[in-house]
Amino acid sequence: MAPAAPEPAIPTVAEILKHPAFPTTTWRLEPDRKGLIPVAEGRGGPLNISWEIHGAGPIKLILIMGLGGLKSAWQRQTLHFGHERRDQYSVLLIDNRGMGDSDKPLMRYSTSEMARDLAEVLAHPSIGWLPSFPLPSSPSSVERTLHVVGVSMGGMIAQELACLIPSAISSLSLICTAAAIEKHDVSFADNVASRVQLLMPKSVDRSVSDTARQLFARSWLGAPDDVHLPDPATTPKCLPPAEGGAYLKFETNAQRFVAQEMHKRLDPQRRFGLKGFLLQLIAAGWHRKTAEQLREMADQVGRERILVMHGTEDGMISVPHGRKLIEYIQPGKGLIEEGMGHAPLVERYEWFNRTIEEQCAIGERLDGRL
Repeated sequence: MAPAAPEPAIPTVAEILKHPAFPTTTWRLEPDRKGLIPVAEGRGGPLNISWEIHGAGPIKLILIMGLGGLKSAWQRQTLHFGHERRDQYSVLLIDNRGMGDSDKPLMRYSTSEMARDLAEVLAHPSIGWLPSFPLPSSPSSVERTLHVVGVSMGGMIAQELACLIPSAISSLSLICTAAAIEKHDVSFADNVASRVQLLMPKSVDRSVSDTARQLFARSWLGAPDDVHLPDPATTPKCLPPAEGGAYLKFETNAQRFVAQEMHKRLDPQRRFGLKGFLLQLIAAGWHRKTAEQLREMADQVGRERILVMHGTEDGMISVPHGRKLIEYIQPGKGLIEEGMGHAPLVERYEWFNRTIEEQCAIGERLDGRL
């Protein structure tokens, strides 16, 4: 057995706030279109969902974020697909209800309701990626054009979306997620406790540090900052940092994670807050799809179109959940990645982006567009 990776040094918040790279942590990637769409009429709404589309290509990619995440959490993928490959892809980002620039109503949230929010966004004339919602009764009249990627709670929403609109999905990627959080799994509860503590001023350093260790492989946290940065001079539709100059690197990946967490926490527009976080937490904790429901969904979507991915060092949703999801769905591609944590879109972003490109290509070929 290989020796365990050494415990990484997690910087303090005070250190990060003084770092010259801190003001450049969130990239100013300009969307081609953006707006607010009212959804949930008759479902406790209406409430507004914030959306952006980056890129103008024919491949329609939908990225669904997890618990407490904002659109900017996808910035590595937004840059790769929606800016550097903008002629090939159109990337739709949303803030799930309770987060970001979307409304944050005080009501019961569920992953099925959040999936309906997204389906209504897709069918809205401002987007037009679905002909209608609900879909027409004849599946043959619906073109499979949507490439859906969901991580963590976003993967739960993606499962529900695939059950709602299976005939519209060209590919489905379920990343570090679960059919249901098992009662015996304590990692999810422990991580949630740490994330809630992030909102308590006296424990910010400890909670950020604990969260970093639960989300990422230790070897990655201690490694040099490996991010590929945008260049406002050459990257399409990328503005320079608000204070001018170039986007800068940190010394380690751990530093960049702490900076991203604090950018979210210190946001003057308060896009991230306790109320929305807890309401989303309820949705994730109560998510449940049976083996029968997932098999029916996979039958209708097509197993060859589906990817399930999980890491052995996932400290948020433990790897048995990923194995069970693979067992239930029997996807065309089931990946259990040794040494990977909960956020491959960050931790292994180059490989992750290639993997999503491959999934899109599978769907496009099956649908006769490639």
